[in-house]
Amino acid sequence: MGALDGKVAVVTGAAQGIGNAVAHGLAADGARIVVADLRGAEDAAGAFPDGVGIACDVSSEEDVARLADAVVDRCGGVDVLVNNAGLYASLAMRPFDQIPLDEWRQVMDVNVASMFLMCRALVPQMRERGGGKIVNISSGTPFRGVPFLLHYVTSKGAIVAFTRALAKELGRDNVLVNCVAPGFTMSAGVQEHQEVVDALRDVSVNARTLQRDQLPDDVVGAVVFLCGPASDFVTGQTIVIDGGQTFH
Repeated sequence: MGALDGKVAVVTGAAQGIGNAVAHGLAADGARIVVADLRGAEDAAGAFPDGVGIACDVSSEEDVARLADAVVDRCGGVDVLVNNAGLYASLAMRPFDQIPLDEWRQVMDVNVASMFLMCRALVPQMRERGGGKIVNISSGTPFRGVPFLLHYVTSKGAIVAFTRALAKELGRDNVLVNCVAPGFTMSAGVQEHQEVVDALRDVSVNARTLQRDQLPDDVVGAVVFLCGPASDFVTGQTIVIDGGQTFH
């Protein structure tokens, strides 16, 4: 018997990278996995027992509403939501005054508004089931003030604030909301952008207390803990996972 047996977990951006690793961790604890991703959702879902894959642009209100209906139809409802989808590695590092406004707005839509839309759509199902767990994936960058990615860092700082305010609002419903903030992670998406690896890999490793690459699996344990019963009195918190680069 796993701690999440009988639970349904929706993980956004779970076709690869951190989201995929988290989905496997939740599945190992017994959860039924719903993979929500722009591409590759159905293929990724095939790796999980009775997995469900839903193609979804999580920054689209219409797509998210369709996803919420599909979760009810195919799974009966949801108990766990991991908001992982976001823009990062494809963004060019540049001074703040060279960031186009359209790109700024896109980052805010994908990294922040998507979490609002997903929570708004799925929390009613959690209320009907007597409670639930939400884990939002932020970043260690807001705690260090990383330059030349102002829109990304700002969006990830907003996720921490979003987590705290929503946790206060949903506590009476037994819906717990927490946040995990990884450091620079050598995910598949990051490795597709060699210029990002060249700029950030060595400086990140050298700044850590544990001086090695961070991998997607390094994030899994904290997320699984926050999704399971061992964290039933933990809400509104942010755990920074970066090998001791940041003490928070």
